Amino acid sequence: MIKLLGELSYKDFKKLDIRIGTVETCEKVEGSDKLYRLMVDCGEDELRQILTSLVDWYTAEELVGKVIPVLVNLKPAKIFGQTSYGMLLAAEIGDECVLLTTDREIQNGARIT
Repeated sequence: MIKLLGELSYKDFKKLDIRIGTVETCEKVEGSDKLYRLMVDCGEDELRQILTSLVDWYTAEELVGKVIPVLVNLKPAKIFGQTSYGMLLAAEIGDECVLLTTDREIQNGARIT
């Protein structure tokens, strides 16, 4: 049986604003061995900066162009002197981390429901 972390209502789920975005640029964060700085097009006026610890699983070149779901209404977080304005979604099992993506073309900014 799968152990759940806790249940939430549909109303709680609807509070999450998850949008489709395309990774436009990716570079390692200076001074960090684990962090990338992504600039993601989530269909907004400006690209969204997201810091993520995917260095052990993906090269920067592999991430550029990926179409991913992004939690856009997460409170900004200061990491290594930079601010992250969202969180990409990935699956973790054991020591593996796999980035979630789409199975067909979809417009940036499309909302996950």
